[in-house]
Amino acid sequence: MQLIPQDPDIHAYLASDQAIDHWHPLVQETADTLWLTAPDAYSYAEAAFEFVRDTIPHSADSGDLRVSWRASDVLATRNGICYAKSHALVALLRAQGIPAGLCYQRLVDDDGANPMVHGLVALRLPGAERWVRLDPRGNKPGVDARFSLDEERLAFPVRPECGEVDYPELYAAPHPATLTALRGSADRAELWRNLPTAL
Repeated sequence: MQLIPQDPDIHAYLASDQAIDHWHPLVQETADTLWLTAPDAYSYAEAAFEFVRDTIPHSADSGDLRVSWRASDVLATRNGICYAKSHALVALLRAQGIPAGLCYQRLVDDDGANPMVHGLVALRLPGAERWVRLDPRGNKPGVDARFSLDEERLAFPVRPECGEVDYPELYAAPHPATLTALRGSADRAELWRNLPTAL
């Protein structure tokens, strides 16, 4: 889909903040280690995506009750929901100079109930003319997200007939609603109650 950058300055998508703390030593160390095995922007982006997708379990899948929100904490605890895992991937991409941002979907159950906002990542590789969305949520039976620059391979393609939405905005920093939910929840049970239902 065609994303609309919230900030027209590409440098905003390389910046560090409290959640995307890519100058943290653990983020830098992880990025440098990944770069050794994938020393160009394309292969590094794929390696970073697969690292976050595959080695950091989504806490709903693992049963982990801890809530992480900083990229460095996600890497340290190997734990997080979609928002937190997206922060980690954006930080790893920015650490190697690849512009990356955050984008979101509104998803529902099959019957249209229980709306929730799901977090994604978008990156722009050197020489590319457009942003590409990726979903580092983590695969499981029925979910098969992949690194793909040509055709989106997201965990949850939206179903407009159910009221699901791809939000077109691309954010340089986490959306306040998602960050408030993460930072204001003592554990995952509380986080589930605090998740935004729309943006």
